[in-house]
Amino acid sequence: MKSPIFVSDHDERRLRRLIEARRHSALAGADREQLNRLTAELDRARILSAREVPPDAVRLGSMVEAEDLEDGEILTVTLVLPQEADAAAGRISILAPLGVGLLGYRVGDEFEWPGPGGILRIRVRRLLNIPAGRP
Repeated sequence: MKSPIFVSDHDERRLRRLIEARRHSALAGADREQLNRLTAELDRARILSAREVPPDAVRLGSMVEAEDLEDGEILTVTLVLPQEADAAAGRISILAPLGVGLLGYRVGDEFEWPGPGGILRIRVRRLLNIPAGRP
């Protein structure tokens, strides 16, 4: 069974608007699989007020240090909306496979997620910031 994930009501609203907009755009075909995965994650998430979300849960704007459990590589990424993504700067889109996978997990959680080269096995090692807007 998957670990529970925690999403703020603010992030949920933003992400549901993103999903709806993308489903009705020319980009829908390219994003369809990730949109479906993000929808499924939001449907299973515990939606809480920003004050109730555990401070160590990955949210939009979180800078995350994650470990690839297959090869031990440490990744440092910031989870952002698609229009803010910049791979060279370490900002990954919520619609990237790792982005959808990270949302809502807490420090210490491990998860498996489908990626372009197979199944990703990831551990959330630590958060390097508390996203703006967090009380």
